[in-house]
Amino acid sequence: MAGFGAMEKFLVEYKSAVEKKLAEYKCNTNTAIELKLVRFPEDLENDIRTFFPEYTHQLFGDDETAFGYKGLKILLYYIAGSLSTMFRVEYASKVDENFDCVEADDVEGKIRQIIPPGFCTNTNDFLSLLEKEVDFKPFGTLLHTYSVLSPTGGENFTFQIYKADMTCRGFREYHERLQTFLMWFIETASFIDVDDERWHYFLVFEKYNKDGATLFATVGYMTVYNYYVYPDKTRPRVSQMLILTPFQGQGHGAQLLETVHRYYIASPSVLDITAEDPSKSYVKLRDFVLVKLCQDLPCFSREKLMQGFSEDMAIEAQQKFKINKQHARRVYEILRLLVTDMSNAEQYRSYRLDIKRRLISPYKWLLTWSSSPILSITNSVVLTVSYLKVVTGSLLAQHEKAERSC
Repeated sequence: MAGFGAMEKFLVEYKSAVEKKLAEYKCNTNTAIELKLVRFPEDLENDIRTFFPEYTHQLFGDDETAFGYKGLKILLYYIAGSLSTMFRVEYASKVDENFDCVEADDVEGKIRQIIPPGFCTNTNDFLSLLEKEVDFKPFGTLLHTYSVLSPTGGENFTFQIYKADMTCRGFREYHERLQTFLMWFIETASFIDVDDERWHYFLVFEKYNKDGATLFATVGYMTVYNYYVYPDKTRPRVSQMLILTPFQGQGHGAQLLETVHRYYIASPSVLDITAEDPSKSYVKLRDFVLVKLCQDLPCFSREKLMQGFSEDMAIEAQQKFKINKQHARRVYEILRLLVTDMSNAEQYRSYRLDIKRRLISPYKWLLTWSSSPILSITNSVVLTVSYLKVVTGSLLAQHEKAERSC
């Protein structure tokens, strides 16, 4: 028995040692992948130009790790404009395939799943492509030009927004390289069917000078799908929107979204503009843009805002800017708050009541529902209407009592 106990202890210690050894070969892919937009040869050695993914789970699993390497670096360097790519995997050491019957993850194979063929694997080839970057020009039709002041003051940076499609020469290949960024920065990203002609593409570029020549750098982009609305309208739906990390926080998202809205506003066939599963950050951005568009409309004057949301607001927002009623209501609430004197108790109370009425209105139907105590939804699911009526009535009474006490 003593021998058995010693053997068991040995196995436990051995297992622990093996697990500790294997843990040394686990790398966080969110930091192992190094992204870079290269304009000048010296950018290759400039760590300030490096940025990292926010997500890698779509390729490396929920734990976002790669196994089998120490000091793993996955280099994905892009020429700033054309996005010609250098892809290389570097590491200090790799797990021995004979070590406890384990093998390293096929990191290169995983990355090849999303990047198109034709990439470089060595620096010299990449620098040769960089020398030809002067020939790269943006795709499609120029829609808007704007400037952004340098964070350090002084010169302005110039940016342009273009609308492109797959008929533009070279755009299909460019888009294949551009869409790879989605996997790193949008949690549930997927590639779209570019052969569907209903897709529209909007691109943001920065104009910059290099040795006296004008070059362009990719800043971000948006894809929009045009849905059919009976009988003769379309409903553009924003599907993907991405501003690359080095350009975030500079107002490019707002410029892009406003430009896209103004593009579709000019089309009589467009009913309204929506978004597919918008994130919280996108909703905030959209609120900002729509408020900016609507704030000077007559129906959103201070006098009209203080009278409450009206059908005229919804109609004017739709006719002028293709904004649906739900979004028009959000615009109203934001502008109403803007013109509300927060030091005026009556104005502030009126605003709060207005918001509460909107929040509760979807449930008011319960108060006038059938007197039957039970409503069958399916054979196996029932809804106690009487109970919900009591709860809803209680909520309304509590809010009214609270407001009277203010």
